[in-house]
Amino acid sequence: MGIVDRWLLPDGVEDILPSQAKRLEEVRRRLLDLFSTWGYDYVIPPMIEYLESLLTGTGRDLDLKTFKVVDFLTGRTMGVRADITPQVARIDAHSLNSDGVARLCYAGTVVQAQADSMLANRTPLSVGAELFGDSTSKADTEIVSLMIESLKFLGFDAVHVDLGNVDIFRQLMSGFALNTDQQELLFEAVQRKSVAEIGEHCEAFGLSEGDTFLLTQLPGLTGSNSVLERARSLFKAHEGILASIDNLQQVSDTIACRFTDLDVYFDLSELRGYAYHTGIVFAAYVNGSRSVVAKGGRYDHIGQVFGREARGATGFSIDVRSLTEKVKLPEESRKRIWVPEVPTGEEDSLWQRIKQLRSEGYIVVESGQPDGFDHHLDFLNGQWQLVSGDK
Repeated sequence: MGIVDRWLLPDGVEDILPSQAKRLEEVRRRLLDLFSTWGYDYVIPPMIEYLESLLTGTGRDLDLKTFKVVDFLTGRTMGVRADITPQVARIDAHSLNSDGVARLCYAGTVVQAQADSMLANRTPLSVGAELFGDSTSKADTEIVSLMIESLKFLGFDAVHVDLGNVDIFRQLMSGFALNTDQQELLFEAVQRKSVAEIGEHCEAFGLSEGDTFLLTQLPGLTGSNSVLERARSLFKAHEGILASIDNLQQVSDTIACRFTDLDVYFDLSELRGYAYHTGIVFAAYVNGSRSVVAKGGRYDHIGQVFGREARGATGFSIDVRSLTEKVKLPEESRKRIWVPEVPTGEEDSLWQRIKQLRSEGYIVVESGQPDGFDHHLDFLNGQWQLVSGDK
């Protein structure tokens, strides 16, 4: 590689320069401060850990996104985290291992071998919250409410939320005598919302007309709150699915009351994170952004591999880098001060004055050129005084 190429970064990887870094850090701090008022404790998982725990229960999608390296000390394979949620689940199940409900939050960079799209960044800053030990709709409502409140807290007035429940499709699959490959084909067809393809697979797999009808109707269950009534009529013989629909109804009713200007859209065939999600799934959009800015869902039982049985889990994460430029932050009002030459014997008095000014919120610079500062700090009449303007 020539000298001219040494500054190049990999595709999807970029520096965060001062102005953007300042905004990004402000957003991160604001979100963590908000989470703390909801009772969420901050944790910092490691950037890298053994692959077995990093990918536990997450499915093939995250596996393909994870960089793998060999630990020279043990010879075991490690992964650079592509998602922080499994790490927080490990902390809850093993490191903390406490009884009752646990609320944890995090903020950190993840590294992805494969980006979500051609234009997506491969090192997003993920900020999120996870609630463990509660499998009720109250926990789902709390997490969805916190996600919406987080976006509102950052100044986004118009928030659009998509709601779904992967357990509907999961329960349908459990009633069919299909092998793994056949289930995968149906899963992919439902994801694409290809009704014709779903019908072809059902015929090839020998499913009944009634079961075929239910599966082909699933992609069309999208839209406003009326979708839930249509779904209740369609799945009236499936008690478990009706419970999943009721869960969606309870969550949507509550957040509609809490956030009166909220736009809610239902998609009962949404299978995002199907490999590890077990119930409600949700995503949020804001004006000015075509991509999802926050997403999450319920993922019960992920703690079983760490020795925690019947542990409920739900949470969400926000891709902070995707929305930082759209966040409305207060303008910087701190004044900048430049320090010229120091008279002999006044070094200590200057240092004390600089510390005082910095404690008052001023930015004080002791080296470089004197241009572009609001004030200079000059020693006049036996004391240090601020002089306005460039010298």
